[in-house]
Amino acid sequence: MFSRQHWWLRQQLRKVWVHAAAFSVLGILTALIALWVKQYIPKDLPTSIGADAVDDLLRILATSMLSVTIFSLSTMVSAYASATSNVTPRATNLLIEDATAQNVLATFVGSFLFSLVGIIVLQTGLYGATGRVVLYVVTLGVIVLIVVTLLRWIDYVLHLGRVRTTTERVENATREAIRHRREAPGLGGELMAERDAVPSDAEPIDADSFGYVQHVDAESLQELAEQHDLQVFVQALPGSLVDPSAALGAIQGGASDEVRRRFRKAFTIGDARSFDQDPRFGMCVLSEIASRALSPALNDPGTAIDVLSRGTRLLASWFEARDNADTVRFPRVRVPPVDVCDLFDDFFVPIARDGAAMVEVAVHVQKALVGLARVDARFATVASHHSRSALARAEHALSAPDDRARVQRAAGKIEAVSQREA
Repeated sequence: MFSRQHWWLRQQLRKVWVHAAAFSVLGILTALIALWVKQYIPKDLPTSIGADAVDDLLRILATSMLSVTIFSLSTMVSAYASATSNVTPRATNLLIEDATAQNVLATFVGSFLFSLVGIIVLQTGLYGATGRVVLYVVTLGVIVLIVVTLLRWIDYVLHLGRVRTTTERVENATREAIRHRREAPGLGGELMAERDAVPSDAEPIDADSFGYVQHVDAESLQELAEQHDLQVFVQALPGSLVDPSAALGAIQGGASDEVRRRFRKAFTIGDARSFDQDPRFGMCVLSEIASRALSPALNDPGTAIDVLSRGTRLLASWFEARDNADTVRFPRVRVPPVDVCDLFDDFFVPIARDGAAMVEVAVHVQKALVGLARVDARFATVASHHSRSALARAEHALSAPDDRARVQRAAGKIEAVSQREA
């Protein structure tokens, strides 16, 4: 699992301005490198190459890159607005953090600054004849980079902000969160049998602010426990909504004010949930996409069925993720498990509720639950519960007897699976 500093650095590197600033600095340095390299260029080379053409090339780049950057930025903003309206606002951050779009925009900004600095230095006469040769060669390389980037961007922008593309991003982010839980099911600490398995003599540590737990630094908690000979119990998992009256966790062995401060510092609390350590958030966002598609404004059951397939794939890997866990890295840190019942509630309840009046969605909900019950016997009980709940909703919402019968037949299969597994 990531430490707090590593996690914070990852969050910063996902921001657009960081990529743009890095490419901008690179563009400026590239334009200035000719001042250093020109001393190694033969004196008679400029006349044979005709490097005076670099002036026109740089002016063309400066004009065109500014226009392309503004156009690309407006396209990205439109795509984000479309994803917010047609998918879910919770998925927009994944589009904003997309590395491909950020690198394309940063390339255009960096190329604009490269050409602008090149023009400025040319006007001062610092390059000289040999420096123009270096600038000319570098400019040709920048043009090749721009052409390749434009070709990639043309193909990429056609899919940016589309429902299917955004849904894939959410699925991938959720799969990544599950992968991290596969590597460290207890965030690297000892996994408790139950969420409330905290000793009675452990002293609770409350949060000092309102918000969602975005990250838990188990490594820092382990260092704190080793230094003060403590046992640490985490109660607020990433995704938990906390307030000053809610316990982040508990400490067994005595807690001074300094220990309390360092304990709270290990929990990053923000105003929104994060995908990184919170697989439940990914399942919630997927269900939101399906619910938005089932709204009367969109009336798109096909998207809801697609989301059901994606969520089922993710849930099917849940017990596999926990069974293949690595050894405990932080033995003094105890962390509660993510309850599989909560994952089912996050994903299936909204879809079953909003799709109850659509027979094709109601049937696919039952098929997904049957499939999960077949994948692992540990899913059978919770899948059977959700099957009965979804069937009751569908029977109440569907008016046609044939539609109700289809859903009932699909729901009957899970009972057979449950009995066989039992």
